[in-house]
Amino acid sequence: MSLPALVQAQKLIKSGDIVGAEHALATLAETEGDNALVVALDQFPPKDLLAIIREYDSSRESMVNLLVTPEQFAKAVVLEKRYADLSHEQLRGMINSVIFRQGADPGEFLYAISEVEGGYEALADYLSERTERIEFFYRYATFDLFEYSDEVKTQAIDDDLLNLTRDSEAQSSPLDMVNFEDHDWMEVTMILRYQHPDIFREVLLKLRARLKKEIAEHEAFMESVDELPEGVLDNDKPMPAQERPDFEGLQEESAL
Repeated sequence: MSLPALVQAQKLIKSGDIVGAEHALATLAETEGDNALVVALDQFPPKDLLAIIREYDSSRESMVNLLVTPEQFAKAVVLEKRYADLSHEQLRGMINSVIFRQGADPGEFLYAISEVEGGYEALADYLSERTERIEFFYRYATFDLFEYSDEVKTQAIDDDLLNLTRDSEAQSSPLDMVNFEDHDWMEVTMILRYQHPDIFREVLLKLRARLKKEIAEHEAFMESVDELPEGVLDNDKPMPAQERPDFEGLQEESAL
């Protein structure tokens, strides 16, 4: 990195001043133009770019979030897993704030993410809390779990996910897209299903595998609980006298 603004921003990130780092990059755009920042970000380490992007969402606009390219964003977003955020709330807010920014093409960003190693995992993390409804959408073309009985609006399909491609999948109508424009997981799912069905296929397969693993782990846990000796989980069962803490002895030691 040769630009002073990039060097300064990286130093500020190392010191924990993310706001200052974002300001340094925003200043570059203000003085040299937006294109100068876009070009400069190609030299910026993805991990440092991620540190800035993940601190801002739609409620706190960032010049970096407004100008980062799909390719730059994709290289950064796949590193989010390093933060070990099990809820993936930060990931969802970060993706939403960037791909749904004014004038952006969400489909272009999602495709760029899929092209980077770890991209499918990142998209699966983004959608991880919605597996059941995404599966339902795949089968019935609706997210409403109570709408399946309306055969006029929806129709179940055979599970032919492995053969789901752009050629085999019907395109959505503009009206369909409007109904799911939430700038969140439903719109992302809709875009993947109808604009990038091959990506949708891979992501849903990962979500299915994760759910299957969770169910297996839960069943194994319940089996282990059933095999415990009777009374082990009974909190009302008195503790044997020899196993009880010597509170009186502890009080005497404390007094000494």
